[in-house]
Amino acid sequence: MLIARVAMIAGALCLASCSRNSEPGSEQRKAFSIGWSIYAGWMPWPYAQQAGIVKKWADKYGISINVVQVNDYVESINQYTAGKFDGVTVTNMDALTIPAAGGKDSSAIIIGDYSNGNDGILLKGAKDLAAIKGRKVYLAELSVSHYLLARGLEKADLKPTDVRTVNTSDADIVGAFSSPDATAAVAWNPQLSVMKGQAGVHEAFDSSRIPGEILDLLVVDSATLKANPALGKALAGIWYETVALMQRQDAQGKEARAAMARLAGATPAAFDSQLSTTFLYADPKAAVAASSAPALVKTMTLVRDFSFAHGLFKGAASADAVGIAFPGGKTLGDPARVTLRFDESFMKLAADGKL
Repeated sequence: MLIARVAMIAGALCLASCSRNSEPGSEQRKAFSIGWSIYAGWMPWPYAQQAGIVKKWADKYGISINVVQVNDYVESINQYTAGKFDGVTVTNMDALTIPAAGGKDSSAIIIGDYSNGNDGILLKGAKDLAAIKGRKVYLAELSVSHYLLARGLEKADLKPTDVRTVNTSDADIVGAFSSPDATAAVAWNPQLSVMKGQAGVHEAFDSSRIPGEILDLLVVDSATLKANPALGKALAGIWYETVALMQRQDAQGKEARAAMARLAGATPAAFDSQLSTTFLYADPKAAVAASSAPALVKTMTLVRDFSFAHGLFKGAASADAVGIAFPGGKTLGDPARVTLRFDESFMKLAADGKL
């Protein structure tokens, strides 16, 4: 992906506070901020601000919204968790393991896309993932890259103990993999594309083999959203207008994508290539269906079980310690400790033309 989607958690997370808590910001307000970091599926947000789409929808609901770039992905989530932002762009796994596991009640109001090849496992001198056995694997530990590795090993009938991971930041992974001693790595675009271009490198597994499991979301503080539903409506309006524009094949659509590429520091061709491995939920009806499908519960079960097994629910006795709520009243985990909610209501308003 175009970002360092890393779930490295600084300090112990207090699961004792995982019940729905009273957050500052539960009052009615007029000004809001949303944090974002660079990734193909999230570039509609800064473009919408640049193009005046953010202001258009914010004005409609009598509020103001500032869309703020954070250069480091994990820092954007940490700042959201600390209350600096009202919402943030984040993966499903990181939404669970950072704010939710830390007790911050968050609502995923937009399912934007899933990685459909934007994340991959690379090997030098081999094409078969089985050749990874015994190698050191460079990746951002405890991130979606680590999750992808675990799923790849599972499908190759290998165990996590068959490899040794080397924690490597997104900023350093391209350089680290260029060393002759580094023969295996997991990365996301654009780093993935750069690393694939090195001599003798092959992609042995990618996220298209696990469609729908690495989801990219917009989450908003639940207390803020409850007190200020206009924020959710404006954000949904911004998202679907912008995504509809970028899907167009006319001059305006092409220019929108080119502007997003510039904002991402990529060429239009490179950005379009990254979009080709990003399954965008451009149709709000499709996003509503995805949020309500049994597959989402299955995906989140896989993600939370991985997270618990790797110690990301600090102090938890089981994977049920962090509750996850889905549309229709389904809850995964402890219903008294729900801190991650998939809220389809604003996507549904968009689908029904009621924004």
